[in-house]
Amino acid sequence: MIAEWFPNVQLDKMLEAMYETIYMTVAATVITFILGLALGILLFLTSPNNVWANKVVYFLTGSFVNIFRSIPFIILIILLVPFTKFLFGTMRGPTAALPVLIIGAAPFYARMVLIALKEIDKGVIEAARSMGAKTSTIIFKVLIPESLPALISGITVTAVALVGYTAMAGIIGAGGLGHLAYMQGFQRARTDVMLVATVIIVLIVFIIQWIGDFITAKVDKR
Repeated sequence: MIAEWFPNVQLDKMLEAMYETIYMTVAATVITFILGLALGILLFLTSPNNVWANKVVYFLTGSFVNIFRSIPFIILIILLVPFTKFLFGTMRGPTAALPVLIIGAAPFYARMVLIALKEIDKGVIEAARSMGAKTSTIIFKVLIPESLPALISGITVTAVALVGYTAMAGIIGAGGLGHLAYMQGFQRARTDVMLVATVIIVLIVFIIQWIGDFITAKVDKR
């Protein structure tokens, strides 16, 4: 029955494409979380009236975040083709897609981190500073714990966006379900391949969102 409904769907290729999409999403999400968190904290700490208040660093970091956050992802892919080829010698394959995925997502997440940190009660930070806490202590004992639910919620949204990014990157040869849907589905007018690939992408998004919501609820002590 399934073979009749989806005659062009090859299970091995679909599973391989699903693995590539999950690999790109997970790898890019982990690195985006680290870089985005670092950028967001740097923006927060160098903002006016803060621990590392520095107009130059704040302006440069903010400009970097705003510029790369504003570039449409499909254009960013094209702009970073030379950089990707320099790193990997090719622009094809899941691993080669990681730089553009990370550069596209990290500034977006950094801005979400900054918003989360700004929502922390300033009195908590001032209390830590008045007790002589080091900057590293403020970061790891105050800023991150106090904003953790928002940070997890933000990386969940970012991970969902990255699934869509992998689909777009797949069109230019990054692999994954987007590549399969375009090359094997759209190009060859195989609607069943596009349908199955789309359903799997939607399921991946639902799973990511569920995991993110579950963890957020667990760490939110409010």
